[in-house]
Amino acid sequence: MTQRVELATVRDQLAVDGLITDYAVAVDDGDWTAYRSLFTLDGRADYRSAGGIEGDAGKVAAWLAESLAAFPMRQHLIVNRRVSFGVWEHDTGDTARVQADYVNPMGFADGGDGPATPDFVCGGRYGFALRRTDDGWRLSEVVVQEKWRRLPDGHPAPVIN
Repeated sequence: MTQRVELATVRDQLAVDGLITDYAVAVDDGDWTAYRSLFTLDGRADYRSAGGIEGDAGKVAAWLAESLAAFPMRQHLIVNRRVSFGVWEHDTGDTARVQADYVNPMGFADGGDGPATPDFVCGGRYGFALRRTDDGWRLSEVVVQEKWRRLPDGHPAPVIN
């Protein structure tokens, strides 16, 4: 591998990592305009394993805005990111896949002035498909595979529809 190719790979790796971080921040901050801008025009997300929906980024952003309104405190932690790029023999090198684990503590609205305590915590794995566009790397697919969730004793499960 030439030094130029190695540098391009490092730049792509950093850009992909930044995109995944931007995804987490957009969800945590409830910035649904930013969320939609992270996707390709045909980008889709699938939250069905977490009780959610599957659809285009706009439809899913609207569902997330409504579903997550009960949780003003969200802190998405996306870790153990494994990135693989499309190989030149099969595509132009303009695709990537990321597998990453997540832990997501969220706090219900309580009306207090202090910091919120997580009431609901879930975790699992993301599958991200990415494509290089004229505007940089964008998400073409996000698949959530929720593996576990925890609620405080006696608290009813949140309704996510």
